[in-house]
Amino acid sequence: MSNTTNSYANPGPLGLCGFALTTWLLCLINGGFFDTQSLGLVIAMAFAFGGTAQAIAGIMEFKKGNTFGFTAFISYGAFWWSWGLFVAFFKGETPATFVAWYLAAWGTFTLMMFIATLAKPRALQAIFFFLTLTFYALAIGDATANHTIVNVGGYLGLITALCAFYLAAAEVINESYGRTVLPIGEKK
Repeated sequence: MSNTTNSYANPGPLGLCGFALTTWLLCLINGGFFDTQSLGLVIAMAFAFGGTAQAIAGIMEFKKGNTFGFTAFISYGAFWWSWGLFVAFFKGETPATFVAWYLAAWGTFTLMMFIATLAKPRALQAIFFFLTLTFYALAIGDATANHTIVNVGGYLGLITALCAFYLAAAEVINESYGRTVLPIGEKK
């Protein structure tokens, strides 16, 4: 029998990039930079990159025994699939106040995940902090039909996406150089 060791790449950057790029595109619309005619591209990204890449990253995190990474990537991958299916097929049939409950539920889940990040690097904390605010702002905006609050949610989502891009870049660059090039605020 041969003694082989399975070695897997770090799935975090893949999941973070899938999350960040899709979030960025949607929040350009929520922030008021583009109109809803651009949603088709976001739906495609939600399935192809936001949902699928995060699900793949989540499965790889499961194999590594990382409960947080597994839960986050599978959950937000499922979020993008559910969002894409909703917008593509059911949006016109659903009251905005019920969409607000959907967003608030995701905000509450994200708040739980944020609490879990308090034992993790600051860069990860920033992602979940701003994502919690994003979901709640979008929920309030939908519940009240206040487009200004939806725009604020869009701006918060853009900050969230930038934080996720930063952490993904830090993980790839730091691993490539074998040292810290981009700090992530590691816990000591």
